Amino acid sequence: MIFGVTRVVNFAHGSFYMLGAYVAWSVLLLLPRDPLSFIVGIVLASVAVGAIGIAVEMLLLRRIYRAPELFQLLATFGVVLVVQDVALYLWGPEDHTLARPRWLRGAFDIMGERFPYWDFYLVFVGPAVLALLWLLFTRTRFGILVRAATEDREMVAALGVDQKFLFTSVFALGTGLAGLGGALSLPAGSANLQMDLAIIAEAFVVVVVGGLGSVPGAYLAALLIAEIQAFGIVLIPRSTLVMVFLVMAAVLAVRPHGLLGRPPAAERGRAIEPVLRPTPRWLGATGFALVAVLAALPLVAGTYLLSLSIEIACLTLFAASLHFMMGPGGIVSFGHAAFFGLGAYAAALAMKWFAAPMAAGLLAAPLLAGILGALFGALVVRLSGIYLAMLTLAFAQIVWATSFQWVELTGGDNGILGVWPSGWASGKAAFWWLALALCAGGVWLLRRMLFAPFGYALRAVRDSALRAEAIGIGVAGVRWAGFVVAATFAGLAGGLYAYAKGSVFPTYVAIPKSVDALMMVLLGGVQTVAGPVVGAAAWMGISDLLVRFTEFWRLALGATIIALVLLFPHGIAGAARRRLISEP
Repeated sequence: MIFGVTRVVNFAHGSFYMLGAYVAWSVLLLLPRDPLSFIVGIVLASVAVGAIGIAVEMLLLRRIYRAPELFQLLATFGVVLVVQDVALYLWGPEDHTLARPRWLRGAFDIMGERFPYWDFYLVFVGPAVLALLWLLFTRTRFGILVRAATEDREMVAALGVDQKFLFTSVFALGTGLAGLGGALSLPAGSANLQMDLAIIAEAFVVVVVGGLGSVPGAYLAALLIAEIQAFGIVLIPRSTLVMVFLVMAAVLAVRPHGLLGRPPAAERGRAIEPVLRPTPRWLGATGFALVAVLAALPLVAGTYLLSLSIEIACLTLFAASLHFMMGPGGIVSFGHAAFFGLGAYAAALAMKWFAAPMAAGLLAAPLLAGILGALFGALVVRLSGIYLAMLTLAFAQIVWATSFQWVELTGGDNGILGVWPSGWASGKAAFWWLALALCAGGVWLLRRMLFAPFGYALRAVRDSALRAEAIGIGVAGVRWAGFVVAATFAGLAGGLYAYAKGSVFPTYVAIPKSVDALMMVLLGGVQTVAGPVVGAAAWMGISDLLVRFTEFWRLALGATIIALVLLFPHGIAGAARRRLISEP
């Protein structure tokens, strides 16, 4: 509902689910243990979370509805960080369980198997909520407006509908239902600080498989995925981590807009993005001067600062590779860490299996990432928007699960250790110069491609695929080539990162690493070449400072992100460019 009407990719939806569990735990402890009080407590928790959703929508999201959609994603990620530390402060780090009342402790005997009362009740909650939503959306004026806004938000606004009220009420209803889900999970589990990120990936998958904006589609997808998970645990235990994403990939390959979804109006006529202009000569000269200054860093910096700078350099190239396909290419990826991690594993395995020197490992890293990027890119370039982004997330999760479970190859959670640089680059200063040269050179090459004919073709395809095809540009081929280039440079960044850290772990492929790349690009600015460079430095610098100086660093970091989104809706570098060269 929230995405269908407001077009906000709400990364904080898992946070409302988590708050539902915590609030329900607090409320139910104060109420009697009878069935009516239990229902009242669950409903009160849902209403309370809906009220929190209203506050978030009115204070934050309402101010950025006209900002690019990806910056709304950045703002909601800031909300995730804030809510995590608020929950830590209010409820502490321990898990909170709620003993089931006596009337919930029994079980039925079905075909020789015991079936708990609580699970039996939950079987009926889903259809009941679906029925109530169906009545709301088909038998009330509010529901008609919601369905109309899902189909064509601009037309609804043109007809004079109060957009503020509609958006706020939909957001309140969506977050209230998320809180209800969290509250209902409490008797079978616990309220804990890991609930938000644990549920959000599966929630995205359910919505995308069902079809964005389709409540029946989401219900159907939830049933399908839950059943596949249940049987997968029994039949193919080692596949449980990837089963959900394999299902999503299969559905999107057959039905690009989900089981019951349809292309939204916004996808039929994409707005033209701002022109990406060449950097003024004086600004380019400033960049070269900055690289020269950074080359002298070992003369004044200690070991810690050099290590941090090496990490920033690797992640700058990682972010620049994502920016190449996400900004000029219009290909949004939620799983770019897959190629970063593949590059890291390629370098590590080259050393482990073949005792290959660092130079060979740094060649193997982009090669493997580029090859798999070419294979996967051929499957996804025909998709667009959130569906493409979620398919990249599915690929990243498959790579992560493989690295986590294929212990014989990757070492599993223990990782691969001893991935050290060659002797000539073993010192911090020498490795810094290598990292600076490779990362600065990689960013420069990506910039050169953006202002070459291929880069202009990539932007033409992004802005109007039909017009680009009409003048003879191969749309699918250009998008595929952009995807491969981005994957290749991400692999190089991952290989260099492996030597910088001396080890490789599955976390290099996990969702948080992809989120890091997104945050760097969005903080810096999507429509500027310098955006990922500025964003990587800002993200890593701010994160490092806050982690070292405050216990509640997530709260401070989230508040900082929200402030930056409100003050610089086009990113830090984007705002600076507009001010320096007077762009509109």
